[in-house]
Amino acid sequence: MATDYTPTARRLGLYSSVITALLIVSYAVALVVGLSSLKSPDEPIGDPMFSILEILIMAMMPVMVALMIAVHAWAPASRKTLSLASVVFMGLLAVVTCGVHFVVFTASRHPAFAGQPWVSLFFSFEWPSVAYALDILGWDVFFSLSMLFAAAVFGGSRLAIWVRWSIVVSGVLAFAGLIGVAFGDMQLRNVGIVGYVGVFLVVTVLLAVFFGREKPRVVLGNS
Repeated sequence: MATDYTPTARRLGLYSSVITALLIVSYAVALVVGLSSLKSPDEPIGDPMFSILEILIMAMMPVMVALMIAVHAWAPASRKTLSLASVVFMGLLAVVTCGVHFVVFTASRHPAFAGQPWVSLFFSFEWPSVAYALDILGWDVFFSLSMLFAAAVFGGSRLAIWVRWSIVVSGVLAFAGLIGVAFGDMQLRNVGIVGYVGVFLVVTVLLAVFFGREKPRVVLGNS
């Protein structure tokens, strides 16, 4: 009888962690280029960098879900309830984030919305707006919960402990970004960005090494 951590699950974990890391780096580079092109820090990032950022964030979501599925496949039987919770919350993040960014990327540019006085309250990423609030729900709440449940799965080897605590730091910092909402100051929310961009990049690199080393588990039993 084979366990859930099959060669396919191992490859899924390895490939999804590497691809996620590459997408995060690409997103960070595009963000820096977009910000450096602004004449004033108060200006929004324009095309083509804005479109590139939106596409990258939507591309990242299914890969991150795949990564948590691989973690669930690897998880010991006694902890699969926790890893399943991580998959569910990552799925919620993917639905919310893809929904928000797809609407912003497509509908917000439609001529029907041009010049409407309420457009910024729905589509902008300036506080307060509907799109921004949903984005915070996804990244500061659902992402954090996914990370904290996933962290509880890892243990044993030194590498697994490194993975565990890097995931904890990523989730805690992302959750701490909610302080920006509490005080109405989105500069304070930057601590959350450090968690789900900077530290999560470290997480994906460690997971790539982890899945590279963890061989598929096959348990033979009586039929």
